[in-house]
Amino acid sequence: MAKCSGTISAVMAELRIYSHPACLEHIPGNGHPENPIRLQCVLDALHQAFPEHLWRQAPRALREDLLRVHDEALVERIFSADQNDACHWLDADTACMAATPEAVLRAAGAGIGAVEWVLEGTANRAFCAVRPPGHHADAAHAAGFCLVNNIAIAAAHALSNKLVRRLAIVDFDAHHGDGTEAIFRLDPRILYVSSHQQGLYPFTGESPDTDPPHILNRTLPAESDSAAFRQLWQNELLPHIETFAPDLLLISAGFDAHRADPMASLQLQSEDFAWLTERLVAIADHYAQGRVVSMLEGGYALEALAESTLAHVRALAT
Repeated sequence: MAKCSGTISAVMAELRIYSHPACLEHIPGNGHPENPIRLQCVLDALHQAFPEHLWRQAPRALREDLLRVHDEALVERIFSADQNDACHWLDADTACMAATPEAVLRAAGAGIGAVEWVLEGTANRAFCAVRPPGHHADAAHAAGFCLVNNIAIAAAHALSNKLVRRLAIVDFDAHHGDGTEAIFRLDPRILYVSSHQQGLYPFTGESPDTDPPHILNRTLPAESDSAAFRQLWQNELLPHIETFAPDLLLISAGFDAHRADPMASLQLQSEDFAWLTERLVAIADHYAQGRVVSMLEGGYALEALAESTLAHVRALAT
C-alpha cells in the first residue's frame, strides 16, 4: 500500500469524496482484474489523507437516471441478475450478480450527488471512489468491466440543470472511453477529450480525422513517457478545453497509464496525474467557477493505483 505523506488539514477548494460500501460487493469472479481490492486500496489511501468530514455516502441513483443514457433492455439485464450470486456474463469480461444492481446504483448515484453538490457553490470539487467503472459502457451494451456509464449519467444529469449549458469530459485512462464517446458523439454541448494508448482495447479512438469538432481523441504509442504525455496535453488538448470554456468539468480518472500497470504499457508516474489535474483545475477555476467532478475508472496495479489516485485528489483539493 502506498504511504501517505501526511493528512490534509485544510484545503483551498471545497472538496467532497463520495463512496459506498455496496461498491465493494460487486465481485465478477475469482481472479478478475476489476475486483473489490482495487477500490479498497484507494479508500485506504484516501482515508489516511483526508478527514472524515469530507466524506459522503453515495446516494442511490434511480433507474430513470440510468435511462437518460442507456437503453431499457440493458438496464433490465443488469437488474435481473441472479439472486443466488451466480455470475451472469454480459460480455467476455463483464459480469453481474445479485450484488451488482446496488453497486451500479451507488456508483452512478455518486456522480449525480457530486454534480448536484458542485453546482451549489463555487470552487466545489468532488471525487467519486466507486466501482464498477463506466467509460466502456455505451447506450445498449455493458463492456470492458463497465456495466453502466457513470460519467455519462453524471453529464446527462448536469445538463438538466440550467447552470450548465456545456461541459467537458476529460478521460486520461490508458483505454479509450468508447462508450462515453458513443453516447455523446452527436451532442455538441459536451466536449469529450481523451488521451489513450495506441492499439489497446477497445481499439477505438484512433481515427481523429473522422471525429466531430467536440470529440478530441489522441493516442500515445506504447512506452510513451511522462514527457510525451505532458507535451500532448499542454500543447494540444488543454488549449481545446480552454477554447470550449465549459461550465462544468468532469473527469474519467483512470490510472492504468502508470508504468507499473499490467493492463497497458505507458510509462507515466503518479506525479503526471497530479500535473494534469492541476491544469484542469486551473481551467475549471477560470471558466467553470472551480466546479470539477472526477470519477474513478481503471487502474490495476494496486500500489500505483492508490498513489496515483491520492496524487489526483490532492491536486483537486488545492
